[in-house]
Amino acid sequence: MTPHKTKSAPRRKISSLKKICRYFLFSSLTTFALLTIAYFTPTKWCNYSQNTCHYTICVSNTGIHTNIVVPVKNDPFDWSEHISIKDIGSDAIANYNYLSFGWGDKAFYMSTPTLADLNIVTTFNALFLPTPSAMHVQKHQVLPHNIEIKCVRVSRNNYLNLMQFINDTFQQDAQGQKIRIPQSHSSYSSFYEAKGSYSIVRNCNNWTAEGLAKANVNTPLWSGLSSAIAFHLKNSCECRP
Repeated sequence: MTPHKTKSAPRRKISSLKKICRYFLFSSLTTFALLTIAYFTPTKWCNYSQNTCHYTICVSNTGIHTNIVVPVKNDPFDWSEHISIKDIGSDAIANYNYLSFGWGDKAFYMSTPTLADLNIVTTFNALFLPTPSAMHVQKHQVLPHNIEIKCVRVSRNNYLNLMQFINDTFQQDAQGQKIRIPQSHSSYSSFYEAKGSYSIVRNCNNWTAEGLAKANVNTPLWSGLSSAIAFHLKNSCECRP
């Protein structure tokens, strides 16, 4: 009778490693496929027609990060009543026409004025650890033209919902004032303490999508990438029931 042969320890290890590799490959491909589907899938298939979409909101896309851009003042909402425009940046000029708001990882904001300043430790922490957040506020005379920007129209109530969402994201001191962070990267922008923790599951683009949803603007099922936000950005008044 031929004696029963058993696998040697090295062969068992190789077999186990192959199983692990196949598992991670399958998991990675499945995750990629699901995220791709969620990237192209809107949260709703049509924005129903409204009669009073007279207010414009814009979203700027740097390729990585999105910002919400709105007028400093219109008849539904005046940002100068909620934040000191002249204290944004260092130029002390108050007569700007637009403000952009971007929520993100505080440490990343502070240490990365440009992509050339990327730090691997800060980037790793921002991606994989819950970290404190900050709001970046920038003032503009005209809509930014050096980066991609798309604008949509919304109703008065939806516009106010978005403004309330943005305003509520700021942290406030005991006197109810927004907390400005001394450090800034330009003479026309400032950082402020913000509510919420930044992480890979809730990043800057997720925050933008949450705000747009408050304004009844369509967003992707997965909004982790700035290009997904731009791809789905459409007027909330352009579909018919």
